[in-house]
Amino acid sequence: MNNGAPAPARTRGRPRGNPPTRESIVSAARALFLERGYRRTTVRAVAEAAGVDPALIAYHFGSKKGLFADVMQFQCANALTVDDVLDGDPAALPDRLIDAVTDLWEDADFLQLTAQGGEAAEVIREYLERELLTRLVEFLGGRDATARATAVVTILGGLIYTRYLNPLPTPAALTPSETRHILTPALRAALAPRPRTPTATGAGRRGSPASG
Repeated sequence: MNNGAPAPARTRGRPRGNPPTRESIVSAARALFLERGYRRTTVRAVAEAAGVDPALIAYHFGSKKGLFADVMQFQCANALTVDDVLDGDPAALPDRLIDAVTDLWEDADFLQLTAQGGEAAEVIREYLERELLTRLVEFLGGRDATARATAVVTILGGLIYTRYLNPLPTPAALTPSETRHILTPALRAALAPRPRTPTATGAGRRGSPASG
């Protein structure tokens, strides 16, 4: 008679105990996306590389698209660390913003990931909107913080588009140092507080002729 307890069945979904971290799955996925590209990388292949059940990927990321988004967000966060960019001498903030963008986009692995279609472009848009723009608004503060942050992100988005995503010959030929030299004045102007303008009513009263 076999008195041994039956082996526990393998459970699907989120494991108990110490499950593999999201980071380990993202790391395995990043390697496969770089090696095979987005279309040829399957959730099953990522799960096998990470040593997890595919259901765990669905639990954490929802889909392959969600997993790819996390890989791209991880790349962005590693290179364009908003806390590091905002910390330091405010006068040098435009230089740090340009350096952060060019450092990120000059990375060969990141460029390879961004070449993988609309999924990459969507993640980049979300990162600029939800991370950089939002954090800049909080950092700048005041009545015109949103306008100033929007101007900054618009300039940086234009840099990304014309130098990397759909490169024009002239911007693409610049070195990162030359790019910083050209765009820093525009970023400095974008970051500057807007002067208060008189209200239309007040201006009308001051400019209206005296009645006789």
